[in-house]
Amino acid sequence: MSQNTQIQDQIPSSGRCLLPQWGLILVEGPDAASFLQNQLTNSVLGLRRTISPQIAETYAATRLVGYCSPKGRLLASAWITLAPVSESSDDRFALFISKDIAASIAKRIAMFVLRSKVKVRDVSDQMTISGYFSANSDITKFEINNSAIGLRLPDVLVNSQSFGRILVAQENVMPTEDHSLINTWNDLEVLSAIPRIVLATQEQFVPQMINFESVAGVDFKKGCYPGQEIVARSQYRGVIKRRLFLAHTDSAADQGAFGPGTELFHSLDPSQPAGMVVLSAPCTQELNRLDLQVECKLEALEQGEIRLGSAQGPVLKIDTLPYPLIEI
Repeated sequence: MSQNTQIQDQIPSSGRCLLPQWGLILVEGPDAASFLQNQLTNSVLGLRRTISPQIAETYAATRLVGYCSPKGRLLASAWITLAPVSESSDDRFALFISKDIAASIAKRIAMFVLRSKVKVRDVSDQMTISGYFSANSDITKFEINNSAIGLRLPDVLVNSQSFGRILVAQENVMPTEDHSLINTWNDLEVLSAIPRIVLATQEQFVPQMINFESVAGVDFKKGCYPGQEIVARSQYRGVIKRRLFLAHTDSAADQGAFGPGTELFHSLDPSQPAGMVVLSAPCTQELNRLDLQVECKLEALEQGEIRLGSAQGPVLKIDTLPYPLIEI
């Protein structure tokens, strides 16, 4: 992020921390791949099997997926990998998902299993989710044990420094609960500009409204899934007038008040919301600065001010995305 001129020398260069906001759903069985192929926005066919202690990385082994309502609105997003117990065992897909929606999403997905040979389990309370990040090239040397599931997320560029990130799920492990490390992880997630659906933002967005197609979360060549017609129509008819942007404010003293779901207001039309916070995190080092992912009307960026929380709230400054948007 171009404005983070003070972060690079102060941000922890590496660390591992608990991620209480993350959960895990396991979908396993002989029909798991074909079943999920008909449920998610992205293809799961052809995912490379990753047997622990290997860590899934690159699009060949881990992908961003969405789960939509019939109206094409995102009920959930997740990072998925194919992580069977052994080479000879049935497929087992692991979905790293926001913990506050894991149980309800697992229950909903299970409703559609019918006669398929598939088992859906929310194991968020049995598995500890932790995150490891590193600004050094030794991210590839990070190891997990034989019972863990690990996947590497896309790197995040902060002030010309690339940070690698790995999600890990395993039993009976308690990484250090260091708040500076947790804050760093959360800020890196925001700065990645890759959205994560939480309870407060369920059913708020068609995937393209939060750049899902631009971060490889939608496969438009795969078969049907819930909401597929609406998602495809949005793509090919150019009806998306809202997008996800990175933003920050330097005057959010009460930063905890501006979490996901907080509405945005435009100075030229303060009577109705102009957008919504997708994710937010306090900047790791800069006092009172809040980094945000926001979904916003495109026309609101043309003139006037965008304010956070109310028409009198802190002014948002829009920052540069770390990836190009696919034109719609």
